[in-house]
Amino acid sequence: MLARIFKPARTAMQSGGARARHWMLEYAPAEPQQVEPLMGWTSSSDMRQQIQLRFDTKEEAIAYCESRGIPYEVQEPKEPVVRPVTYAENFAYTRRSPWTH
Repeated sequence: MLARIFKPARTAMQSGGARARHWMLEYAPAEPQQVEPLMGWTSSSDMRQQIQLRFDTKEEAIAYCESRGIPYEVQEPKEPVVRPVTYAENFAYTRRSPWTH
């Protein structure tokens, strides 16, 4: 019953980081999912797979696991590199491709 502590990434459809500022705790699956042959639905008898706990900080999530004796693994988030771009860069001589409409 290994728990994974991570900070979820933003979805491609949102520009803000509102849902990505909390830390999540999920349990690793204890057994693989099975495909139901008639309808093709996937199912699992592992109920811990459905649990997602949200914490404000990484330390709170770690303290939760340690107080209950749950083994955990922390995955650090990859911070995006944001390069500031100005309008003047459209007309720079060092531009790699010509600026056209």
